[in-house]
Amino acid sequence: MESFSGYITESKNTHMTHIEDKVLYGGVKGTREAIMALRSLRDMLGGDHASNVSVKWDGAPAVFAGTDPSDGRFFVAKKGIFNKSPKVYKSNADIDADTSGDLNSKLKLALQYLPELGIKGVIQGDFLYGPGDVQKKKIGGKSYVTFHPNTIVYAIPAGTDMAREIQRKKIGIVWHTSYKGRTFAGMKQSFGVDTSKFRNSKNVWSQDAMLRDLTKYTLSKKDTEEVNELLSKAGFIFNQIAGSTLRQLEANQTLAQTIETYNNTFVRRGEVVKNTRNHVGGLLRYIRNKYRKERDKRSTEAGKAAQDKKLNEILAFFSEKNKKSLIQMFELQKMIVLAKLKLINRLDKLANVEAFLKTNKGYRTTGQEGYVAIDKLGGDAVKIVDRMEFSYANFSPDILKGWDKPGRK
Repeated sequence: MESFSGYITESKNTHMTHIEDKVLYGGVKGTREAIMALRSLRDMLGGDHASNVSVKWDGAPAVFAGTDPSDGRFFVAKKGIFNKSPKVYKSNADIDADTSGDLNSKLKLALQYLPELGIKGVIQGDFLYGPGDVQKKKIGGKSYVTFHPNTIVYAIPAGTDMAREIQRKKIGIVWHTSYKGRTFAGMKQSFGVDTSKFRNSKNVWSQDAMLRDLTKYTLSKKDTEEVNELLSKAGFIFNQIAGSTLRQLEANQTLAQTIETYNNTFVRRGEVVKNTRNHVGGLLRYIRNKYRKERDKRSTEAGKAAQDKKLNEILAFFSEKNKKSLIQMFELQKMIVLAKLKLINRLDKLANVEAFLKTNKGYRTTGQEGYVAIDKLGGDAVKIVDRMEFSYANFSPDILKGWDKPGRK
């Protein structure tokens, strides 16, 4: 079995790179690891060995909770916990001093109820619902108990044990990451939270994010063959890409981020990149326009010259050799995405909570936000998300969000 170890290593789980973007940021090593990660997930879904895959729940906000190692007191926090001067909240007054609105209310609920769990150490999760957020809905003629924390509407068939439990509990949180260390700054993460060690709480619906039974929906022979073909093509294209191009991008994170931002303009429009040669040409026009706009904002000749210099430094990357490799890199990303989507489609069948998007015209079925494949020994992870579905929905004004007033009716 090929390990997930090293695919993404972060000291704090505040951001993870999409697996296809390892091609942009990870150099030769990261690109190879992205392909290996999909091979390992394919093998897991083939039933060859035990898996360690978690669901990316679409909760909000991210919540940290546990014991402050400096004084032993219980706290809650948002991502400012890892600032140079950590922001942690041990009283309502602390929360009032730093937050407002919906975030303020949710952090106070977390501070009030989470101590009931007896949390050891520090853990991170996503807030799913509070008082008044759980609603009874009819969707497609079927009765559900729902909550809508962010973009996805989560729905549990009414009358089930899970639905009744959610209705009884004051707040809901799903946990996904644990931290250990003597200081917040020095803490190291491990993916996964052992919620079996929590005390029972009459007020908190507390879940971990792990998928439990991957043997229920293994890949069919046809799906396996299709994934194998895509990964074989990915491996072939990878071997055609100049290693020097990948290393230059890895060393120039500004350019890599610019390419990712350009790619995201297609995601936001729900468009698939079809012609990768034209995509490279479009990227060059995007970069030139970006720096020309920055140049026009400058009032002095020195300021304009500085922007011209930045543009020329970036354009120096686009030699004929590198342009050829970029075309191949975008083809490789396409193969990784197509294989990823095949695996996501199978993983979505394992979810025990249904997912919908709410529009002005009603509800439509969607998949989960995504998945995280975890190396149990190394604690590293790969984020696997259908960006054309979820990221587009996240950006689209046509999809009502849980924090919109209309979305709470």
